[in-house]
Amino acid sequence: MVKLLDEHERTMAFAEVALGQIKSLRQTAVPRNYEIWYVYATGYNSPLNKIINETLARNGKLTEADLEQIYETYLSQIKTSDRIDKVGARVIGEIDDVTKLISDALGMSQSYDASLDGASKKLSSAKDRDQVKAVVEMLVKSTREMRETNKALEDRLSLSKTEISNLQHSLEAIRAESLTDPLTGLGNRKYFDRSIETAVQTALANGEPLSLLMFDIDHFKSFNDSYGHLTGDQVLRLVGMSLKQTIKGQDITARYGGEEFAVVLPNTALRQALTVADHIRRAIMAKELKKKSTGEILGRVTISVGVSMLKPGDDTDALIERADACLYAAKRNGRNRVICEVDPEYTAELQGQVA
Repeated sequence: MVKLLDEHERTMAFAEVALGQIKSLRQTAVPRNYEIWYVYATGYNSPLNKIINETLARNGKLTEADLEQIYETYLSQIKTSDRIDKVGARVIGEIDDVTKLISDALGMSQSYDASLDGASKKLSSAKDRDQVKAVVEMLVKSTREMRETNKALEDRLSLSKTEISNLQHSLEAIRAESLTDPLTGLGNRKYFDRSIETAVQTALANGEPLSLLMFDIDHFKSFNDSYGHLTGDQVLRLVGMSLKQTIKGQDITARYGGEEFAVVLPNTALRQALTVADHIRRAIMAKELKKKSTGEILGRVTISVGVSMLKPGDDTDALIERADACLYAAKRNGRNRVICEVDPEYTAELQGQVA
């Protein structure tokens, strides 16, 4: 009882620290933020504590984008690993059970072989009908036992096949979940990093065009500050839904981080990519945003888009850097527009960076 009380007091102390941090930094008391600060209070995840301390020392606060990145990097992956370990343990347990059953069946088979050998010798030396009958009865009994053993093995193997198939589906679901942004349903940063690397290597190897769109939501921070993070989440979902409706086939969509998104367009030259980018911009702007709790019309969401195209000798980082520079050029030149690397605004952005 004393140990239980000690554990209660210890965990309540962690909880108080977590809530205290949320209050002092004026963050939303959502489960994700509580979990981050609870783990921080325990001190068990030193990399998480280190990045939080460094970010607070540098900026004096943690933004929603910071919190989301911290959660994705230091907590969600641990959960995924735990789930994979549990499924793996179940697979190993299933294999062990089947192995034991097969071992038992092999023992039964050897015993049956011995029975057959013994029966053969007894039949060759049988003197009368009763002795032959006894041997036959013994064979019938051994055969029945062997049939029952084989049937049990067959049934167990069938169940095992179903179980392992279900576990395989579970692993596939965990893998898909680990690569999906839970808020928008798009690919997450890990998915983007893997996918663009593969797409770039394929395009370079085959001499095919490839374009990249990087965009973010205009004035998202002030939108969050004015209407709250729940409405901000609604905006992110709206953008995610628009991308799903607009982008099809082999094209890759992902939430790059915070309010920034990315679209990789294999087999797509710059002119086509600009058309796709403007189509996305118009599709998002066409949707009117309404606050769910009050029905208040909040206006329309706009995005700024930067577009780059893969060049011979390029690597993934260079492609992303150019798209990012185009994105900043679009924001500096009035937002709600698409800028690519052949536009004069992009050149001016580069000159500004050098200066």
